[in-house]
Amino acid sequence: MPIYEYRCGDCGKGFEVMQKFSDKPVKTCKHCSGKNVEKLISASSFVLKGTGWHASDYGKKEKTKKEEPPASKKPPSCAGCPSC
Repeated sequence: MPIYEYRCGDCGKGFEVMQKFSDKPVKTCKHCSGKNVEKLISASSFVLKGTGWHASDYGKKEKTKKEEPPASKKPPSCAGCPSC
């Protein structure tokens, strides 16, 4: 969800509001309740929610297959060998 910056023309204070893209711009100052509020153009910032965004979550995959133990190795059979 994006975070927008606003500044009040009445009191001069700035504030940030976390809003959806579809939300209407803020019209009232949250400090002085003034109606002279303008949306500022600034570097965009946003909040990432959910799993997969943290460094420890990246690339974490659960193993779905269990590793099979290695098959016992038998020497190749030979017809003339007395030990086989």
